Amino acid sequence: MKKITPLDESLSQPGEKPKILLIDDSAVDLGLLIQMMATRDMRITVAFNGQDGYDKALLQRPDLILLDVVMPRMDGFTACRLLKTNELTRYIPVIFLSAANELTKRLEGLSLGAVDFICKPFSEQEVIAKVEIHLNLARQLYTKNTTEATQTDDNSLFPSKDALLIHATINYLRENLRHPPSTETLAKTLGTNEKRLNQAFQTAFAMSVFEWLREERLRQARDLVTLTETSFVSISDHLGYCSPSNFSRAFRERFGCSARELRKSVQRTGTLSGAS
Repeated sequence: MKKITPLDESLSQPGEKPKILLIDDSAVDLGLLIQMMATRDMRITVAFNGQDGYDKALLQRPDLILLDVVMPRMDGFTACRLLKTNELTRYIPVIFLSAANELTKRLEGLSLGAVDFICKPFSEQEVIAKVEIHLNLARQLYTKNTTEATQTDDNSLFPSKDALLIHATINYLRENLRHPPSTETLAKTLGTNEKRLNQAFQTAFAMSVFEWLREERLRQARDLVTLTETSFVSISDHLGYCSPSNFSRAFRERFGCSARELRKSVQRTGTLSGAS
């Protein structure tokens, strides 16, 4: 039986508003973020420096944290380092949202275990899109853990009519990342149709099956880049990219840096070895 992570225990349940912790010393930016999150039924907690944010994360266990870098008392990098070394908070996705957007800063943020880095001035569309993506990915982790431990209709994350279909699709795609079938073929293999399969994924993750597959490949790519010495050519081949250059382009577009740059940053700082 797989151990359920602290994130599983604190994750907002289906039907509940997700809990978002905003850590930023800019009242203007906080006001904009609160406004855009409130219109999407998210529960917001605010902290004005890294120390206060870390303390609130321990107490409230939010579903996701948006974190500035330059702040009084404790900066964002220090706060992230603490979050990722504490068993109670290490699984909470952290997105940096900062004007400190030089490549070295973005690399440092990712090497500390953040899932993304958004540069200020930010656009509402980018912030909301990335928050929703990483909330959905956190729910995938919840689903995977609860499925491997115990699974009942009462604790299923998804509507019962789609739960088995989504679980079967995820398992099939993870086993066939290198040579995934078309969505149409995948649907037929699983005994359904393409429209229903995409609707199930849109309901659960706000992504199509293809978009989920793309994000899963990049998530695994980031883990292989930062946690192993596997060559980039081997990673590209293992994850089903048509060429190393295609993999490099997708990685840079997603994370804002090359795989080589991120690996060198992690090797230099040694900060990601214990992160999720």
